[in-house]
Amino acid sequence: MKKDTHHFIQNYTGLGAFGLDRPTDEETIMFYLQKFSEDLFLKTLLPRLSDQELEEIYLFVNEKIKHHMTEDEYHSLFLKDR
Repeated sequence: MKKDTHHFIQNYTGLGAFGLDRPTDEETIMFYLQKFSEDLFLKTLLPRLSDQELEEIYLFVNEKIKHHMTEDEYHSLFLKDR
């Protein structure tokens, strides 16, 4: 059974611009992150990143998750192990 979804990107017709207003900014970030997380894109990008760049991405994502989500949200929404 599939746990992960990227439905937003399939139907997105928004501006894809940052700095206009909060709703457009949120949509743009969702668009970018869903495109960023595509398997083929990451298989191309990740080998080109330095060890430091990999660590920076890992630490940035974890910091945001820890700051803005509860432990239960982390497990149920991110890890999907509950």
